Amino acid sequence: MNFKTLTIGLSIAAFATIAVAKPVPYQIDPTHTATVFSWNHLGFSTPSANFRDIQGTINVDEEVPANSSVNVIIPLSSLNTNVQALDEHLQSADFFDAVKYPTITFKSTKVETKDKKNFKITGDLTIKGVTKPVVLDAVLNKKAAHPMSKAETVGFNATTSFDRSIFGVGAYVPNVGDKITVNITTEASVKK
Repeated sequence: MNFKTLTIGLSIAAFATIAVAKPVPYQIDPTHTATVFSWNHLGFSTPSANFRDIQGTINVDEEVPANSSVNVIIPLSSLNTNVQALDEHLQSADFFDAVKYPTITFKSTKVETKDKKNFKITGDLTIKGVTKPVVLDAVLNKKAAHPMSKAETVGFNATTSFDRSIFGVGAYVPNVGDKITVNITTEASVKK
């Protein structure tokens, strides 16, 4: 085997290794992740609530962003409006029916990149046993080694909106707004 053949062989092997490289899994940090949703209340105000203890993985493929993915689980027990009676009502069968359906899930089906920082993430959102597609407009805030943990970390913000009634959570529509606006912020790190 001559030098030229060896060089070509090594180049092909290196290319094959790159071509099959897998997306890197980043574990969502629930202490630095928030999902805040808001709605119109009788035309007078725009209340909001948030979820905590969000779990999931963001798989990042820098070379081929379309191969990236997101998988999230939100426990309904973490819902917080700062009004205990409202928390209990929202978790009741009138709304989320949290005893029967204890989690909300999101699983991406497509990731599109507009540039290196802005993405459209289409996925299946499941609420109260009903699955519908939604689109997240996501922005990469930062990707770097975390200054405290030293773990490779990514941070995103994302927004979406949808009609809650399509998920069977339509109590008091139209007096209480059907449209829900969601704002998400998250940090996720590679496990060491």
